[in-house]
Amino acid sequence: MLLSFAPMEGVTSTSFRRLHRRFFGGADRYYAPFLSPDSQGAVKRTLLEALRPESGEELITVPQLLCSEARIFLTAAEKLTELGYREINLNLGCPSGTVTAKHKGAGVLCDRDQLRHLLDGIFAAPPCAVSVKTRMGWASTGEFPALLAIYADYPIAELIVHARDRAGMYRSNPDLAGFTAAVSRLPFPVCYNGDIFSPEALEKLQSLSPGLDRVMLGRGAVADPALFRLLRGGAPLSAGELSAFCEALLNDALDAGLPPVYALARMKELWYYLRTKFPGGEKALKSVFKSRRIEDYRAAVNALFDGGSFDPLAFFAGTADLS
Repeated sequence: MLLSFAPMEGVTSTSFRRLHRRFFGGADRYYAPFLSPDSQGAVKRTLLEALRPESGEELITVPQLLCSEARIFLTAAEKLTELGYREINLNLGCPSGTVTAKHKGAGVLCDRDQLRHLLDGIFAAPPCAVSVKTRMGWASTGEFPALLAIYADYPIAELIVHARDRAGMYRSNPDLAGFTAAVSRLPFPVCYNGDIFSPEALEKLQSLSPGLDRVMLGRGAVADPALFRLLRGGAPLSAGELSAFCEALLNDALDAGLPPVYALARMKELWYYLRTKFPGGEKALKSVFKSRRIEDYRAAVNALFDGGSFDPLAFFAGTADLS
């Protein structure tokens, strides 16, 4: 099975992806959080530089673009292909109100004429392979068959389906029945995304959707960085490697010149997910989130690990159940 790491803005940074691969592995591909080009298709130089592959690095990262116009997508995609990328992902799944209000992300799904016009322009002459990440609809997953009728007209490299509508944000149950019924006849590879938080969730998905061979993990893999390895039959997360991973992330941020207050904010965003691994550790976790100085943060994290509440098989508690 091909396993991909979903893009999560503010969490799965370049540093996170590089260190995750070094410490845990298991992911076949990493999708970078979306870039939003300006009206001329330009992307901030610092963001492009962050995606520049290191010498000899294997390109297993797929950049993602958030655009509502084909012209803007193609201009930005050209810049990314110059860096060596051979696939660009089009984001039609982001449910954020600030994004959809600009008719981007999942906001495109409520206007099928705009969707077709966007895809017509992109696939007229793309500089590389183009994959698409989509939700199953705007107001209802019942819109999915109509959306698929549009997608099927284009040479999409891969369709990644977050099995919710935009209205469901990340709260509603993934629509596995609708996903399974609709995708079996598509002429291109399909990848499932949505609430795979444990090996049991993947087993249930496979039982409901036989033949599915591509899955994308997001929140579950941030909450358990060893989840990809575990799904492949490897060892569960250990407290020692998680501690070393978190310290490496912090040091990377500080070495890059990020002010301590911003480095701590980045780590606390990660700990929102990692906290699941410490049932009963609420008091120590509270100290992690309240820390204002690097030394206080490190002391709180050390106390958390020393407290003995770490449970490698405590998984992220999503709001939905794969049923």
